[in-house]
Amino acid sequence: MTAPTTSRPPAGPVPAWRADPYALALRTGRGPLFLRRTDGWLLPLEVERWCAGTDAADESVLSRCRGSVLDIGCGPGRLVAALAGRGRRALGIDVTPAAVTRTVRRGGTALCRSVFEPLPGERRWDTALLIDGNIGIGGDPTALLERTAHLLAPGGRLLVEAAAVEVDERCEVRLDDGRGTLGTPFPWARVGRRALLRHAEAAGWRAAGSWTLAGRHFAELAPAPPRDPGAPATLGSPTPLLPGTPRGPGAPATPGAAP
Repeated sequence: MTAPTTSRPPAGPVPAWRADPYALALRTGRGPLFLRRTDGWLLPLEVERWCAGTDAADESVLSRCRGSVLDIGCGPGRLVAALAGRGRRALGIDVTPAAVTRTVRRGGTALCRSVFEPLPGERRWDTALLIDGNIGIGGDPTALLERTAHLLAPGGRLLVEAAAVEVDERCEVRLDDGRGTLGTPFPWARVGRRALLRHAEAAGWRAAGSWTLAGRHFAELAPAPPRDPGAPATLGSPTPLLPGTPRGPGAPATPGAAP
């Protein structure tokens, strides 16, 4: 596992996600496609699910969206298109032109832009989405959560999907099509439910709720009230918002199932 060399992701598009394996998978609507770690471990990516319509787990996210919605790392745009079809104001951003093209063809609105670049409507979005493992964008979850806070209107909510296993890792990965074609290395992160809460607290968020459906784990985050400097820290305290979360120290960051 290789940690990023900087504490914050660089501004601007992430060239790795323009790599041919990902773009081709989105154009064809099918895999195989993996994230390959430097130690050779592979994380399967669910291209077919991303390119299909929304499922029950997706609908559980969409039902919690309020007002205008920004989908960060929208991929082929199933969530943006579903929101648009319901008359909701929604914008997807993705650094891969093929993802933006597919989103627009599905009836959604999307821009080829990194979340760390200037974006339309900053501080005016009511809901932001980090779904399908996109909490890993840039390899620094805390920095990503801090950036997202600056995109939302006061009282805005962030809906995040956590990994299916308790993991908290930052690593360097490549896209791998399983046939010998590799993309360029880029930083990525994976966080489980407990790790997500730790990063959220560090970035000024609090958990407003959580749920699990079809083996996928989600959390709704809201801006945390300013903390009294003299108040004791609460990090690691038990929380009723994550049923099934084990007590005690979190599990080590070992490879597990796909998020």
